[in-house]
Amino acid sequence: MVPRYSRPDMVAIWTPEARFKIWFEIEAHATDALAELGVVPKEAAAAIWEKGAFEVDRIDEIERETKHDVIAFLTNVAEHVGPEARFMHQGMTSSDVLDTCLAVQLAKASDILIADLDALLVVLERRAREHKMTPTIGRSHGIHAEPVTFGLKLAQAHAEFARNRARLVAAREDVATCAISGAVGTFANIDPFVEEYVAGKLGLSVEPVSTQVIPRDRHAMFFATLGVIASSIERLATEVRHLQRTEVLEAEEFFSPGQKGSSAMPHKRNPVLTENLTGLARMVRGYVTPAMENVALWHERDISHSSVERYIGPDATITLDFALARLTGVMDKLVVYPERMLKNLNKMGGLVHSQRVLLALTQAGVSREDAYRLVQRNAMKVWDSDGALSLLELLKADPEVTLSDAELEDKFDLGYHLKHVDTIFARVFGAA
Repeated sequence: MVPRYSRPDMVAIWTPEARFKIWFEIEAHATDALAELGVVPKEAAAAIWEKGAFEVDRIDEIERETKHDVIAFLTNVAEHVGPEARFMHQGMTSSDVLDTCLAVQLAKASDILIADLDALLVVLERRAREHKMTPTIGRSHGIHAEPVTFGLKLAQAHAEFARNRARLVAAREDVATCAISGAVGTFANIDPFVEEYVAGKLGLSVEPVSTQVIPRDRHAMFFATLGVIASSIERLATEVRHLQRTEVLEAEEFFSPGQKGSSAMPHKRNPVLTENLTGLARMVRGYVTPAMENVALWHERDISHSSVERYIGPDATITLDFALARLTGVMDKLVVYPERMLKNLNKMGGLVHSQRVLLALTQAGVSREDAYRLVQRNAMKVWDSDGALSLLELLKADPEVTLSDAELEDKFDLGYHLKHVDTIFARVFGAA
């Protein structure tokens, strides 16, 4: 976890204090359930809630001797509770506490990330509607293709992040499971009722079949989902970076008063935020492979996954939380230049309308091969002139082109390309 790329609410989930508090709640709820079953005295369960406390420094001190974090925690709590503490952890194993705690933490982290996505979706919809009919050039392979609108670009991003939200909701449900099933998951020394009781108290579902741990395919899917979200962040960030290039300059990150772009060149306004997002996305994706490799544990359990999750749990969620908030800010304040978009669209002498002429010629009886040859022959002259020549005028002057001037002029209407924008927006955002 790097403080520079962290936000306090997400960081708070992963602090030692937060972790041990969840551990305590798991143990206390489990003891309540055991008391209901008559396995332990109800007075003991009540004493744990009344007297239970812990100190992080003291737990660390005990762990230095025991080399076992859960035992150190239980020892410290027992120092506060007294003799009744012997009824804690009855029939449980350490993973019952650790895995259930991780499920709680990942569920809480998911809730923050879902809220982040909701905030981003609001901004993307607002900006998409703002530029719904702002014409700009669509590019394939980085080369001018045909006209689109800037609103459509943002609507696409909205649809993508809406899918990501649905994925994250599903991943949250999948990973928010409780396992309190004993040493190898057989409930030999603890009744399944305890697991059900604790799960209900913590807002988790019951793991149908555990070993000594919750199966790590759940966690792999969770972190894979975070990786997909990170890739979507990078996709939108990369679009902004391309649009901010000097030769394009159709949109750019907000440049605040007093901001400096370069220590050497005072004129610079660099896309530093979206470049940063590209780097953060790489980091989040980097946590996916270790999560996948955690799935294959030995028999009922080994601890090869443990050290991995101590890294990737906090780091992936904290980094993604920061990245989503940063992207929301970038898109909220993104400076858009419609005039430059239109200028770039028209830069190449009408080449963007070539397909309409091609189709019109085929409709007029010309073979597709001949129609392609005629349009391309004139288009290449425009290309070689860097847009100084006009495709429309060249086509009008070409004796092999059988369309009338009026028919050709009709094929260069920008509005033709935008006639279904409303339909696409309705698909993304619903009916107006």
